[in-house]
Amino acid sequence: MIKLIIYLIERKNRIFALILMNYLIAVLPDRLVAEEAYTALEKANIPQSQMSILGRGYKTADEFGLIDPGKQAKKRAIAMAYWLIPFGFAAGYGFDLITGLDTFSWAGTPGNHIVGGIAGAIGGAMGSFFVGGGVGLTVGSGDALPYRNFLDAGKYLVVVKGSEIFLTKSAGILRKFKPEMLQGYQQ
Repeated sequence: MIKLIIYLIERKNRIFALILMNYLIAVLPDRLVAEEAYTALEKANIPQSQMSILGRGYKTADEFGLIDPGKQAKKRAIAMAYWLIPFGFAAGYGFDLITGLDTFSWAGTPGNHIVGGIAGAIGGAMGSFFVGGGVGLTVGSGDALPYRNFLDAGKYLVVVKGSEIFLTKSAGILRKFKPEMLQGYQQ
């Protein structure tokens, strides 16, 4: 009867974990410690399907799904360019139309409007590059960048995903291996 209740609780938590994915990430200094921690988690009946080792010889950050800040920044800059460049052109054209500036007399009135639009489009492109790319590079990566830096430094990550029960149990086990960092996340 007790096993049935525990099974139902675990089953309910798995369903809940599908809705809110919980992660526990431990940063360990080398491969041996990461393998020992993984083995200790296996002995504690944490399913292998809910654990991963990231590092040299194991899963990469991309295979696991850690966001690459460079790719995210490029994606965000391109997405912003789709609306900032045309808006910048329209704003530049409109500004020149309203003010009636004759900046380039050789271009004539319609040419000045078009040159103003092109200047506005260039401003929009710069905005998408600096704001979309720069902010995407610094802010859009969340905590993925520090973990990528740990992996680049030769460290290993042991990641456990699942319900709070598994994560609490796993945290106690992983603390014994003195990780450089042990952090839980909820998505």
